[in-house]
Amino acid sequence: MSSLKIARIYLRVSTLQQNLERQRKIIDEAKENGFYIAGIYEEKASGVNASRPELNRLIDDLQEGDWVIAERIDRITRLPPREAELLIQRITEKGAKLHVPDVFSFGNLDELMGEGDSLPKYLTEPLMEALQKMFLRMALSIAHEDWKTRRERANQGIARAKKEGRIKGRPANKQLHNDIIEMTLNGVSITRIASILKCSSSTVSLVRRRHKEKHRSSDKDQLDIFNVSGRKPTRQRMV
Repeated sequence: MSSLKIARIYLRVSTLQQNLERQRKIIDEAKENGFYIAGIYEEKASGVNASRPELNRLIDDLQEGDWVIAERIDRITRLPPREAELLIQRITEKGAKLHVPDVFSFGNLDELMGEGDSLPKYLTEPLMEALQKMFLRMALSIAHEDWKTRRERANQGIARAKKEGRIKGRPANKQLHNDIIEMTLNGVSITRIASILKCSSSTVSLVRRRHKEKHRSSDKDQLDIFNVSGRKPTRQRMV
């Protein structure tokens, strides 16, 4: 009688708008293949995030001999290969094995090689271990490159849409900008403006710079106020 195979199933999508329904088929498939499901871990988080709460919980729950089942290797990680290998190592160090259809069922050599294989196990084990590592590294590299390609295409699409006017940037807060300019003209410092108006110093600096560029031909006194050279403003300081 074969020993009970215990599985912990990991399901992941990248965004809150996506759903996990398609991946749930691996739960039934695992049961049909004789696995006892000890836990199902669902997450909506990026695969390039090394510290995901549900993945961390799965790894913490692992017992020696457990199987970690995922639809594809990129559900577990899309990290750069070296970082991805360290993540996988956290799983295997617990004595657990991976089952991902697009790579390998990492673990039981009898299932991989077949009972009638003519080579003794002391020869097949090192060979299979080397093959598993090679296929795993290839799969991890492909998963990360696929993520990079998707991100690059998305960025290109956004840039093209903005250029064609199909995507508008966030509208400026005109009242905030006017308040920044007014306070600047009254000699209030960047940090003080940011504190009073509850915005970032970088926003204040950006508004000041754009106003200065827009009014580059304005009177000298106004330009001096936007000059960060340390010269005192000629207008009354606001309190």
